[in-house]
Amino acid sequence: MFYHMNLFQVVLFQPIFNLLVFLYNTIPGSDVGFAIIVLTILIKLLLWPLMSSSLKSQKTLQEIQPKLDELKEKHKGDKEALSKAMMELYKAEKVNPFASCLPVLIQLPILIALYRVLYHGFDGATLSQLYGFVHNPGHINTMFLGFVDLSKPHLILAVISGILQFGQTRMMMTKNPPKQVAKSDGAQDETMLASMNKSMLYFMPIVTVVIGASLPGGLTLYWVVVNAVSIAQQAYVFAQHKKSKTK
Repeated sequence: MFYHMNLFQVVLFQPIFNLLVFLYNTIPGSDVGFAIIVLTILIKLLLWPLMSSSLKSQKTLQEIQPKLDELKEKHKGDKEALSKAMMELYKAEKVNPFASCLPVLIQLPILIALYRVLYHGFDGATLSQLYGFVHNPGHINTMFLGFVDLSKPHLILAVISGILQFGQTRMMMTKNPPKQVAKSDGAQDETMLASMNKSMLYFMPIVTVVIGASLPGGLTLYWVVVNAVSIAQQAYVFAQHKKSKTK
């Protein structure tokens, strides 16, 4: 356990923390808020290839959902035939149904490390973990824009994060199956999934606001930027996907 924690500290926590302090030292004004914003964007850009592939797969899966519903109705009661038909459809549409799993698995440890950096990174004792080539500022000013203390909870940032979470979730909502197959057994799972997504549309933003209002403002600002960049990424990928379909 100690080995794993030490590995996590060396491989993820320290590099991200050092990058945050480097940005804090480099960006004019020594504003940790801007350092968090730039750090978050850099991490999102680093993960861009994986996220782009994942979003394309999710969008394609939504588009071929009616075809999947028809297959489930056609092969009702024959799981082997249904599985084979679905694999053939995925191959024909050039989509991997598991493509969204890998980015999540890769992002999770990075997000945990970033969470720890922002939660503990304002502590002066943590500055002892800086690399030799990163200047130790001695103290990190937690004020953002001169009036937002990122070391304390901030309700407005939490509300903004919730609104952006609503927008991001809405873009990824699963539509209900077509009327002609909506009542079939094969479409019941998709109908339930669409209903769950609709519930999550309102539930997740509320959770985001409640949790964000109890965390240090630095973490909430990070989540604001994550949601904003994710919306921009989704809009871009979906637009490119639509353009490729019309060619």
